[in-house]
Amino acid sequence: MRQARIKVPAAEQEAVYHCVTRTVNKERLFDRVAKEVLRRQLWQVADYCGVQILTYTILSNHFHVVVRVPQERPVSDAELLRRYQVLYPKPSRYQAMRLKDVQAQLAENGPEAALWRQRQLRLMGDISPFMKLVKQRFSIWFNKAHCRIGTLWAERFKSILLGPGALQPVVVYTDLNCVRAGLAPDPKDYRFCGYAEAVAGNRIAQEALRQLLGGREWADTQTMYRELLFGAGGSPRAAAANIPMREVQRVLVEGGQLPLATVLRCRVRYFTDGAVLGSRAFVEEQLAIYRRKTGRRQGMVPHPLQPCTNWGDLTTLRSLRQDAIG
Repeated sequence: MRQARIKVPAAEQEAVYHCVTRTVNKERLFDRVAKEVLRRQLWQVADYCGVQILTYTILSNHFHVVVRVPQERPVSDAELLRRYQVLYPKPSRYQAMRLKDVQAQLAENGPEAALWRQRQLRLMGDISPFMKLVKQRFSIWFNKAHCRIGTLWAERFKSILLGPGALQPVVVYTDLNCVRAGLAPDPKDYRFCGYAEAVAGNRIAQEALRQLLGGREWADTQTMYRELLFGAGGSPRAAAANIPMREVQRVLVEGGQLPLATVLRCRVRYFTDGAVLGSRAFVEEQLAIYRRKTGRRQGMVPHPLQPCTNWGDLTTLRSLRQDAIG
């Protein structure tokens, strides 16, 4: 039986999630063209759904995206129409006729206006419809472009609810995926990640990092972010010379600690399999809410992260059956 996804209702407060989804059988299907299409669709669907992409990375068989879902607020009819046209910038003849009917109904507050509003609002302010729309729309394009039928994605997507202390390391970890995969020594040189878009001048990507780190100007924010990516005083060249994984494992077995910048170049399963990640108080609060709603997870307690680096107060909801760092 599938466990219910842990989410914060948008009607109560904003929330941030790290979402990951993979292709069926982990097949490496995405070339540069496919990655470009998926990149554009991520921004397009985020605008429609009213969520904020903090960063993302698209690889050949999966993608990561860190998404902020703002607290629910009223959405005007004009904004609903704008978002709808973002999702369908080149409508078919039927869609164009339908849009005219909708506009007339909204102007007169006709009987179909309320139904149309409800249909749109059900797809907004929630990571589940956001990810569903992204995956569905990309699957349609990919299958058509490659004369392919059948499912493209494996299982449902993973989501981790992020709380205090978790946001910065998870955003950095997401941008560093291309470094871990050996695709680029510096995320700024890998087109298909949020940091590269920010460096290239994408104002939305820049503003997301500025909100995360602070800084009056983008140059200030970028300096702070590069210190997180490569360690204080570090550089891409120095980071590329990190100790190999066997040495990382040796340090961990011996109970030693590594710099956070080094650990974030490894696979950190807490960031993809932890269910909830944040301060202990945050994780306990979310666990209590989940228990009241579902009656499940009665035997579950928050777990501290493996002391391989200075995690601060970071705690995870789910204990891991595999090595946490690998």
